[in-house]
Amino acid sequence: MLTPTYTILYVADPHASARLYATLLDTQHVEASPTFVLFMLENGRILGLWAKSAAEPAADFHGSGSELAFRVGDDAEVDALHGKWRDSGVRILQAPTRMDFGYTFTAADPDGHRLRVFARSE
Repeated sequence: MLTPTYTILYVADPHASARLYATLLDTQHVEASPTFVLFMLENGRILGLWAKSAAEPAADFHGSGSELAFRVGDDAEVDALHGKWRDSGVRILQAPTRMDFGYTFTAADPDGHRLRVFARSE
């Protein structure tokens, strides 16, 4: 079975985006070049931030064609992260709300990538 190991986000400024993601993920990048920054996450996943201007073939991504989703333990954790992210200046697209899959909010990074935090309904 072939399993994806990296998530790559095309961004305008990898180092500016890395500062935001370091805060949101509470970790530091492990590798950086002028056009790419890499995060190794605790769960074994890898997040790369690649300058749109350097990607080959050219990245034609515009806006929120997908989401990075973060599952947390309960509704209180959703509310706590919403407050923390909002207070740190992250753009909130959807305030905490109950949906059919659970309790959630949605934010966006400066390049328009959607970031969803959710707690599953029991």
